[in-house]
Amino acid sequence: MPELFIDASWRSAADGGRRDVVNPYDGEVFTTVDEAGPADAEAAVLAARRAFDAGPWPHTPVAERADLLRRVADLLQRDREEIARTETLDTGKTLAESRIDVDDVTEVFRYYAEQALVEVDRTVDVGRDDVVSRVLHHPVGVCTLIAPWNYPLLQISWKVAPALAAGNTVVLKPSEVTPLTTVHLVRLLEEAGAPAGVVNLVLGAGSAVGPVLTEHPAVDLVSFTGGLDTGRAILRATAATVKRTTVELGGKNPHLVFADADLDRAIDAVLTGVFLHAGQVCSAGTRLIVEESIADALVAGVAERARRVKLGDGMAEGTESGPLVSAQHRDKVEAYVRLGLEEGATLVTGGRRPDAPELARGFFYEPTIFDGCDRSMRLVQEETFGPILTVERFTTEEEAVRLGNDTAYGLAGGVQTGDPERGERVARALRHGTVWINDFGPYVPQAEWGGMRMSGNGRELGPAGLAEYRETQHVWHNTRPEAAAWFKG
Repeated sequence: MPELFIDASWRSAADGGRRDVVNPYDGEVFTTVDEAGPADAEAAVLAARRAFDAGPWPHTPVAERADLLRRVADLLQRDREEIARTETLDTGKTLAESRIDVDDVTEVFRYYAEQALVEVDRTVDVGRDDVVSRVLHHPVGVCTLIAPWNYPLLQISWKVAPALAAGNTVVLKPSEVTPLTTVHLVRLLEEAGAPAGVVNLVLGAGSAVGPVLTEHPAVDLVSFTGGLDTGRAILRATAATVKRTTVELGGKNPHLVFADADLDRAIDAVLTGVFLHAGQVCSAGTRLIVEESIADALVAGVAERARRVKLGDGMAEGTESGPLVSAQHRDKVEAYVRLGLEEGATLVTGGRRPDAPELARGFFYEPTIFDGCDRSMRLVQEETFGPILTVERFTTEEEAVRLGNDTAYGLAGGVQTGDPERGERVARALRHGTVWINDFGPYVPQAEWGGMRMSGNGRELGPAGLAEYRETQHVWHNTRPEAAAWFKG
């Protein structure tokens, strides 16, 4: 069945393009999908434009839009196991992680179904009884939504649920590496009753379809999650038409551990924070910044646990971490490991592909820890997006905060401490969009997500995530108009 969805029709790419989809566990092609070109991207944009300008969706009562989101949530749960297995085949992550992703996506749709009903229009008291002044909110228009390969279903849901709740029409573009669960989601949106042209799906490489999806004058908003270089290119591309653009560009996230933290719990938090999903997480705690007096014990504990992480097939019971997403990405991770050694960091554990024969065909890499790191190293400065932990040390709280903020990024961070007041104090001092105290990684749809500095702009989730997809308008109504008589001539 064709995988492009344009103007309520499933179709193949106009030029007949196809792309292989590879299972990262064994490197085998397990399906192929349509590969769109510029003509397909333009058709999708124009379909969304017509649906917004002449279709019913922007004017559909908000309660009906909310009902559609609820139906999608129910369908996600109906297909939970099928979607989770597809996500694992596509990304390599464990089936347990994929099931959690489906549940989280379900909650995102349910949250925005309720959030859409919250009244945000308001009347402004201007001190005159002959004027009614109102602040109104409208959908932005046609929205291009571009998601990354590490959490393809989750990240697209953060965009499409609020966009539809606000009354926009959308063109979805998942990563060409992991497109399958987005295809499934669009089928559910169609089944739930999304009107023609409201939801459109384009698969393909960013180099082929990206310029149309970001530069086209019929597009009003672009929301992108992915790498820094691509994000910069999108910001440049959208500048010409001055369209609203939000980008979430990853991070180099500090995990601060103070000497008064519970050591065993801190070891567990650091391990989970950096090695979940083989480190392919934008908010991964890749920079361990630990108080000198406990550094040796903490690093030894994390390393000992890291060596026991069970790598394997995400579909298999007992697998704790799957492979990297592709051979190309593993090459990038290996290049960073070589760089760390050249820069003088001390390899504590990992730094190689596993020896197990059953893992030889997949894109696996061992959890890796480097000690003796400092901010002069590119290994510490740049987002490696793999299972690599760097270790820096501090002696005072002020130094810990300075190191934690000494990064071009600002997405997330963590603080491990036995002192609640210190935890709150340090969290407020860290210039990162999300900070966890005595935890690392949880999020909820009700709370905003996004970065500072080079981690991007705008917010997803929470009320602000819906506000991104709304325009604000002020209407001033003079109910007893009289001539101003400002000019006397």
